[in-house]
Amino acid sequence: MSSTPIALTIAGSDSGGGAGIQADLKTFSALGAYGCSVITALTAQNTLGVQGIFDVPPAFVREQLDSVFSDLNISAAKVGMLSQPEVIDTVACAVHDYQPEYLVVDPVMVATSGDVLLQEAAIDNLRHQLIPKATLITPNLPETAVLLNCPQPESLAAMIAMIDPLMALGARAVLLKGGHLASKGNHLAIDLFHDGTTVHQLTSPRVATRNTHGTGCTLSSAVTALLARDYPLMDAVQCAKEYIAGAIAHADHLNIGSGHGPVHHFYQTW
Repeated sequence: MSSTPIALTIAGSDSGGGAGIQADLKTFSALGAYGCSVITALTAQNTLGVQGIFDVPPAFVREQLDSVFSDLNISAAKVGMLSQPEVIDTVACAVHDYQPEYLVVDPVMVATSGDVLLQEAAIDNLRHQLIPKATLITPNLPETAVLLNCPQPESLAAMIAMIDPLMALGARAVLLKGGHLASKGNHLAIDLFHDGTTVHQLTSPRVATRNTHGTGCTLSSAVTALLARDYPLMDAVQCAKEYIAGAIAHADHLNIGSGHGPVHHFYQTW
């Protein structure tokens, strides 16, 4: 019997179902991987925003990590927002102990409003403890500005200039997401992927929709699912880019909530 591809998400729970753990598990299922999870925080959240956050104690995060890694053959894992420095340390230690073949780190640090979500100590732990262990990091432009302590890139040329400093943080590869260039009149969604040797420009048409909740979670978990299925990294990133473009393009087919709704994770099957 062939092995079942298993992907792990380590992130917070979104009670509204559009981002976080829920988005990751939907994406894993849509792309043919069995999903398991380690929950780092609970949120009271809907399409209008976040009403409350309850952090999971680091010791119980470790208990979840030990539970899934000791029994399941996890080949690819992704990490979303880890709000506590101690939880970042806990996850980094577990990654060191269990050595999943692939680790995708989505450094969720900045809210849509522009507010920085992590304390400086947590950002330092992310830079020094977790990112160097990553196969791939997937920052957007505001997150890149925080990681590198620099102004937010406002052009494609400025994005390109950020690639080498991001690679210097120690990850094997970088996928720099350019969605925040929209205000500059760009009609394409442009991401830059550095595979360790070459910078590749990935583009898709920009879609006019307000239903984009969970796009970052979905893209990083799509890469993770495809890595679990033994896709080469370049192929996984390209296919994930195509998948999220389709999920955004079909987002208005859903009618979820009265705020910023989710992308359509199952547009290929519904």
